[in-house]
Amino acid sequence: MFGDGELPLYEIKANLFKGLAHPYRIRVLEILSAQDEASVAQMIEITGLEASHLSQHLSVLRKYGLVVSERRASIVFYKLAYPQVADLLKVARQLLAQLVNHSSAQRAAVGALPQLPSQS
Repeated sequence: MFGDGELPLYEIKANLFKGLAHPYRIRVLEILSAQDEASVAQMIEITGLEASHLSQHLSVLRKYGLVVSERRASIVFYKLAYPQVADLLKVARQLLAQLVNHSSAQRAAVGALPQLPSQS
């Protein structure tokens, strides 16, 4: 019914959320939204993940078009594929604050999350 590259729009949208469907992938995207780019080594240091686990998460993010990579010599750098990903994370953070509004401990935890940059 659908040829290669002709996925239904709702399937493409669902794939976007599949890419977001892990706490470490969200954290990686937050790291990348806070700076223009980050090396794999920087992300390992920030997340505390083993290189193989980070690589798997980055592969998923690439697969679903959320990040792009560039190799420079022996260092691989990643950045957001679209600036709107940072906007999406910011809106998700606001929604999270509303969802956990009933618990003061969770509200404090949301307030302690790293700042996301302001995007226009």
